[in-house]
Amino acid sequence: MTEPFESTVVVTGATGRLGGRVAHRLAERGVAQRLLVRSPERAPALPGATAVRGEYGDREAVVRGLTGARTVLMVSASESADRVSQHRAFVDAAVAAGVEHLVYVSFFGAAPDAAFTLARDHFHTEEHIRASGLAHTFLRDNLYAEIVPDLAGEDGVIRGPAGQGRAAFVSQDDIADAAATVLARPADHAGITYDLTGPESVTLDEAAAILSEQLGRTVRYQPETIEEAYASRASYGAPPWQLDAWVSTYTAIAAGELDGVSSAVPDLTGHPARSLTDVFRATTQSHRRSS
Repeated sequence: MTEPFESTVVVTGATGRLGGRVAHRLAERGVAQRLLVRSPERAPALPGATAVRGEYGDREAVVRGLTGARTVLMVSASESADRVSQHRAFVDAAVAAGVEHLVYVSFFGAAPDAAFTLARDHFHTEEHIRASGLAHTFLRDNLYAEIVPDLAGEDGVIRGPAGQGRAAFVSQDDIADAAATVLARPADHAGITYDLTGPESVTLDEAAAILSEQLGRTVRYQPETIEEAYASRASYGAPPWQLDAWVSTYTAIAAGELDGVSSAVPDLTGHPARSLTDVFRATTQSHRRSS
């Protein structure tokens, strides 16, 4: 396929779960798009889409990949110790490329003192985007509903210091639907921050019960102290920043920082937000079909 540099929308992260979902939705809408990815050969083959190579830290490649684009979906880079630096470099490259509007996938409750350490990264990225002068829209998603099964160990136990705090887990499909709506008419959403959540806030006890019902086997939540949480994860050999991120996912829930339901998903998409039951049921059915 020849490179359609007349396309005005660029989607990053299209080889991943969220960016790929957005790219598919834009293709279904007939939107010409460029997919800025590390490995173009892994990008989805979609009508009206062209894959171009570019990593967040490679300024020349990013400027080249974004030149001619008006609107860019910036899916946050993979978790790393220097993610904020990568984000800032990408934003600066977007400015140099003449991008007009940046739609950034941020995180619920992004703040400099957020309990969840990665939410602080998102705050600093948001601040850099604001300072850049770009028109922008922030999509602050809550924890992905799809990660809940991965929180459980092989013994079916979710362990962490979340107490009885609540989180409004949101489906990646709902985030993608919302993002596609914003990207289709970005000017209508300039300067707006959307909190993207599921239809309810649940405790991990409740999430485990919902998962148990859909899987047909018992999953339960076992609270840990912060000290126990660090000790139980130390054997993975992860760097300190990653351990902090893992543990603070739970402490943020305990602190109430992921509680609260927004109407942004139904407002943007025109359909109700998917519940944990909806997400788990769809995932279970998909696994049964593929097995």
